[in-house]
Amino acid sequence: SSGINAECPLRPGFQVYPESPKQMELITEQATRCGFTGGVVVDFPNSTKAKKIFLCLFAGTPVANYRLPQGLGAEGSNTIQYGNDRFTGKKRKRNGDVTRKEWIQNKKQKMRAKGKDVTADSKYTARKRKPKF
Repeated sequence: SSGINAECPLRPGFQVYPESPKQMELITEQATRCGFTGGVVVDFPNSTKAKKIFLCLFAGTPVANYRLPQGLGAEGSNTIQYGNDRFTGKKRKRNGDVTRKEWIQNKKQKMRAKGKDVTADSKYTARKRKPKF
């Protein structure tokens, strides 16, 4: 005896980290092709830090009234809308509109004011170096 009741379906749950909606669709599609039933459950769908995505599968003898578990922090819905909203637009500059070179020159001025030994400014100050392999 394997210890598994044939009438009680197995219900594994996996935490997944999809990079895009397309990837999540691919995962669920392949699971259903392999004979699993189930779906995706999202805990705290409105949070960026606490959001967790679970793939809940049912295997074995199908039960007529199986239900997915309710996600934590969800108000009646366990589906999530994917989008690339955070990747649209330009990269936000921090510290106002201070460029890298200006920041380095300000830092050197502060160090000089403290009496530290600082290398002189030149036309090569704050330039990126070539990658050397």
